Amino acid sequence: MSIPIRFGYKASAEQFGPQELLDYAVAAEDAGFDSVFISDHFQPWMHDGGHAPAALPWLGALGARTCRILMGTSVLTPTFRYHPAVVAQSIATLAVLNPGRIVLGVGTGEALNEVTLGLDWPEPPERFQRLKESIALMRELWEHERVTFDGTFWKVEDATVYDRPDRPVPVYIGAAGPAAARLAGRIAEGFITTSGKDRALYTDTLLPAVADGVAKGERDAEEVDRMIEVKVSYHPDLEKARERTRFWAPLALSAEEKMGIHDPREMQRRAAALPIERAASRFIVSDDPDEHVERIAEYVEMGFRHLVFHDPGADQSAFLQRYADDILPRLRRRFG
Repeated sequence: MSIPIRFGYKASAEQFGPQELLDYAVAAEDAGFDSVFISDHFQPWMHDGGHAPAALPWLGALGARTCRILMGTSVLTPTFRYHPAVVAQSIATLAVLNPGRIVLGVGTGEALNEVTLGLDWPEPPERFQRLKESIALMRELWEHERVTFDGTFWKVEDATVYDRPDRPVPVYIGAAGPAAARLAGRIAEGFITTSGKDRALYTDTLLPAVADGVAKGERDAEEVDRMIEVKVSYHPDLEKARERTRFWAPLALSAEEKMGIHDPREMQRRAAALPIERAASRFIVSDDPDEHVERIAEYVEMGFRHLVFHDPGADQSAFLQRYADDILPRLRRRFG
């Protein structure tokens, strides 16, 4: 049995306020998207015009206004500013209110969200171990009535999440490197990454690492969703399609250029120095629907089965309409 291919909408929490973003996400369900995922940032990547609504209460509001879409975070970090037991409680409540519609996407985090709060920012190996332990603790709380947990980083004693869903909450792990991708394949229900990087990163590193994790965990490959946030700028005016990516220029900064930055003003300053060609480099920029679909199809051919589209424009209503009219029908005819 083949894994169904799903098409989602990325709710740009860094770009829009909570009410405007909520209206767009509701419109995404009406437009035929299968899922909505939202990032969880304490601070945005851009100071001017930036936003940072809290993801968990926002998902509650989205659930109340929709009936069909899968909803989740991409990604939340349950290891520093959140205690994983509190995340477990919050996600369980969302899952009870929206049965079968909640996903928890998690990652190791960014300095931008944690350092500002006075939290220590350890090296990647410790962040990775914290993530593994937090997932283990959350699952204990979802699956057992009374939990005592004595970990390296987290401890709970006689803890109970009293309102738990009837079915397990899927956990997706965000990964930009092989270790986290392998962990996703071994223990998670899904793997999350982002588009616009060298093809070899996906075909030679990340997806093989997921497969390796699946094998090590002795799992069925169809148990693990392979999700990618596809950055797209589709507009009938090609120059406008390119210029619309400017707000998201921070995405084009290298890991070295972003490392340790905790102030959105500094992130904005570095991004502003990039030429438009580099700012647009992470996006599929197109004015032709057939060519646009061909470039999206490359990710399906690599092995991704859940494509969440992130458009950089200020007018998300127009994006949703263009995708409903021109892109989603073509994708569904091609991939079912």
